[in-house]
Amino acid sequence: MTLGDVVGSVVDKIIGSSKVHKVKGYVVLVKKNVLDFTDFNASITDRVDEALGRGVTLQLVSATVGDHHKGNRGVLSKPAPLKDWITTLSSLTPGDTSYKVSFEWDESKGVPGAFLIENKHRSEFYLKTLTLEDVPGKGRVHFVCNSWVYPISTYGYKRVFFANDTYLPSTTPAPLRPYREEDLFQLRGDHIDRELKEGERVYGYALYNDLGDPDKGPKYVRPILGGSKKYPYPRRGRTNRPPTKTDPNSESRMFLANVRFDIYVPRDEKFGHLKMSDFLGYAIKSLNQSIFQLPGAAVDDTPLEFDTFQDVLDFYEGGIEAPNLSAVKELIPFEMIKELVRSDGEQILKFPLPQVLQADKDAWRTDEEFGRETVAGVNPVIISRLREFPATSKLDVSTYGDHTSAVTASHIEKHLDGLTVDEEFPATSKLDVSTYGDHTSAVTASHIEKHLDGLTVDEALNSNKLFILDHHDSLIPYLNRINALDCKIYASRTILFLKADGTLRPVAIELSVPHPDGEEHGAVSKVYTPAEHGVEANVWQLAKAYAAVGNSGVHQLISHWLYTHAVMEPVVIASNRQLSVVHPIYKLLHPHFRDTMTINALGRQILISAEGGLEKTVFPGRYAMELSSSVYKSWKLTDHALPVDLLKRGVAVEDRSQPHNLRLLIEDYPFAVDGLAIWSAIEEWVNEYCAIYYPADDVVRSDIELQAWWKEVREVGHGDLKDEPWWPTMQTRAELSQTCTTLIWVSSALHAAVNFGQYAYAGYMPCRPTKSRRFMPEPGTEEYEDLRTNSEKAFLRTITSQIQTIAGVALIEILSRHASDEVYLGQRSDAEWTSDKAVLETFQKFGKKLVVIEKRIEELNNDERLRNRNGPVKVPYTLLYPSTSDTSGTGGLTGRGVPNSISI
Repeated sequence: MTLGDVVGSVVDKIIGSSKVHKVKGYVVLVKKNVLDFTDFNASITDRVDEALGRGVTLQLVSATVGDHHKGNRGVLSKPAPLKDWITTLSSLTPGDTSYKVSFEWDESKGVPGAFLIENKHRSEFYLKTLTLEDVPGKGRVHFVCNSWVYPISTYGYKRVFFANDTYLPSTTPAPLRPYREEDLFQLRGDHIDRELKEGERVYGYALYNDLGDPDKGPKYVRPILGGSKKYPYPRRGRTNRPPTKTDPNSESRMFLANVRFDIYVPRDEKFGHLKMSDFLGYAIKSLNQSIFQLPGAAVDDTPLEFDTFQDVLDFYEGGIEAPNLSAVKELIPFEMIKELVRSDGEQILKFPLPQVLQADKDAWRTDEEFGRETVAGVNPVIISRLREFPATSKLDVSTYGDHTSAVTASHIEKHLDGLTVDEEFPATSKLDVSTYGDHTSAVTASHIEKHLDGLTVDEALNSNKLFILDHHDSLIPYLNRINALDCKIYASRTILFLKADGTLRPVAIELSVPHPDGEEHGAVSKVYTPAEHGVEANVWQLAKAYAAVGNSGVHQLISHWLYTHAVMEPVVIASNRQLSVVHPIYKLLHPHFRDTMTINALGRQILISAEGGLEKTVFPGRYAMELSSSVYKSWKLTDHALPVDLLKRGVAVEDRSQPHNLRLLIEDYPFAVDGLAIWSAIEEWVNEYCAIYYPADDVVRSDIELQAWWKEVREVGHGDLKDEPWWPTMQTRAELSQTCTTLIWVSSALHAAVNFGQYAYAGYMPCRPTKSRRFMPEPGTEEYEDLRTNSEKAFLRTITSQIQTIAGVALIEILSRHASDEVYLGQRSDAEWTSDKAVLETFQKFGKKLVVIEKRIEELNNDERLRNRNGPVKVPYTLLYPSTSDTSGTGGLTGRGVPNSISI
């Protein structure tokens, strides 16, 4: 005690101004459970520590009275222990446990606004809340913590938690500012250069230099993504693992057995054991072919191939016998073995029947369903209006030659409902002509006009009835390398016609490969058009399959991984490094970061790494991540604002008389219709929220944490694109609101739309194959004759193999499942997440609006005039059904629900 403290105490007693109160509190936490983690002795050692006086203590921190001897830091109460740790038992199932705590609090210390906690146990616990009752001058004070508290030896400092008040840096009570700044210093962890371990709270950046494993040989070498013009990429969370022996610039990888517990992400970013067990299930299901003991091997001449569509159905209806898992168990921690028997009773290798098959096992093959899935399937964010015919390429002509589309008017006009083709048809390519030659589309008017119900392509273009799925330019530069692997794929352009009934009909599919004499000579392209009979109908089915393969790869790598998972991780990191937990923008965005860093870290180890799950099941193989880097070069966050996206793709036009100021050119576009409703709700909520804390633009400009956050997102997290002119400058409230709206949209609704429908559609591999193993059969060949005489066998020999199907279906089954602890858009894990009543009222209004959207979606799905809502397969579009009203805690393959975050 200092002389000042002594004098102050004497003066208080003399003037009688000091009055000590007993402030009662209740702490809710989750103990580390012996079945939850690897430490079997956690509960025992905690009790021993308590008996020896090594317990858990808390100290209140004043928000109003500072200690001028300690830099005006908020004065502290005496340490108060949690009571009855030994006698309060927790069940074998992890759950909440409540403890009492009693503080001696002097009125002269003002009002507490934070508390320090010190854990002297040898085990960690999950601290959820502290609630104080009858605080002098305040009443009730609530602290939302939701954080793992490790032994103090892990950190070397006491943890600080703040009350549920919200402060800008400039409005933070002076006694709390040192605690606020120190907490951010620890979270940044820039002073730590050793390998990061479990329990630490450090958020930092690293390149994607851990995808390869050069120590295992050339087969496992992958380029480092990020930090170069050749391979730009968003940053990931740093781990500081040591470099590989072969390449000092590559980070060493982990053994699969260690991934579950030792892979570093800040502890509060990790998800619970049940979700981790589901994710581990993918590794079990997709093991090496030698482990699988497939039924029928003794009687089937082709045991590793599907011969008929019925064989594929048997895969779901009969199941595949579980393999001998003795070799697997050596890799699995003991507490995970119980998860081999799923809690929902599913056999380990028996997959549920995908939704696309449940009502009609053949409807997936129809042209109408193919078209419908471009606007209501798992990748509804690619379709664009065809604005020139033939389609052109943006590839460098000097490198890739001419890649103008080969589709002509004659290909399509018979399918145009009486319309004709425009003279600017075919579509062009944006590839550099000097590199790739001319890549203008080979699709001509003659190809399609017979499919346009009497219209010409000219009339169809002018009436906004032609649309395109264009995967040409993104794939052509990689085709020669990809096709040198075990794949034989095409760069595709698919032209669709919008019919009078609102459905989309594919009228031409152009399949292209680089010219055999060199890429600079352009492409060799063939155009296929609809047919209903004979071998031509079988050829058309294969053409749609090749187009689906390209779409599947682009979906998984670009629409899903790059545009949601990868681009959001730097935002998660920057938010935790630069925005205090009491900052209004942190409180707004934090729910939308849940589990993202963990799923990305696991993805780097198991899925997107060299020879990982994605490379083995999706066509780009070893070039998958490199391809996503080439697409990232043109990424713009601002383009992911849904209205901007729809306008850019030409599927909507500006119309101030319409809701959202947009008019959809495809009126029955379920993703866009439901998406705009959700976007509008998010936008209104964010605008009202930001207005509460930023009444004027100068408050945005003077917010030092906000400006540091945005500077770091741009210059570090997305540093390879930092000089792009499209970045918002973050100088106005409008910029802040639009940016936060976009970030929330990407994390919630956009990810839900491209993720949770995967099993419903791609769970049946013939519907959305991920690989093609041979080129289109040519007339006069044995393969073409097989296509004529045994079309199902020929189809199945072309697309994804049986073992790749097993691995791929296993993967997307895991990715498509909602967790039982999912927190949906419009929900919060703690009802008292803020003390601001105005904010709570606004948030409640947001939730009510989402419930109205739920009812509207149900009405639309029941409207038989809207054929794209259910389609021939009779699968209602519910991927953007918010599920705000769902508090049941039921997860699984629900096919509905918009979680707050990229949580799987």
